[in-house]
Amino acid sequence: MANNIIYHGSNVVVPEPKILINGHYKDFGYGFYCTNIEKQAKRWALTKRGASVVNKYDYTENKELNICKFPEMTEEWLQFVVDCRRGKEHTYDIVEGPMADDQIWDYVEDYMAGNISKAAFWELVKFKYPTHQIVFCTEDALKTLHFEGSDNL
Repeated sequence: MANNIIYHGSNVVVPEPKILINGHYKDFGYGFYCTNIEKQAKRWALTKRGASVVNKYDYTENKELNICKFPEMTEEWLQFVVDCRRGKEHTYDIVEGPMADDQIWDYVEDYMAGNISKAAFWELVKFKYPTHQIVFCTEDALKTLHFEGSDNL
């Protein structure tokens, strides 16, 4: 991702993104979550209480930052998501890759509990629609974003 427009679904306009630590562990740990899929950002915004706002940013990748990219769901991605969801911290400025939405997370939990095999997990998730998320985990990472505006849904 060199120069790209990315989106953040929220219930407010977010001209200056911040890293919020809210006690709820997410796929790639704490940070400011965005996506390059506008439809997905709209879904995120519509799940919020109150207003539904899609914020738009120009993202310019900084090669000097510590960036982890998962182009697709892999064994490494699965372990990273499991670790982050369990509260294990990482040292990346930015993490980018597929999203383990609620349905996929249910499959992750089933796999971790031994209720389904790894092969069954991969069969279940391969039929999901494409997802994307990019999380900005440090203040230096947030400097790669330039607010372009927002739309109320």
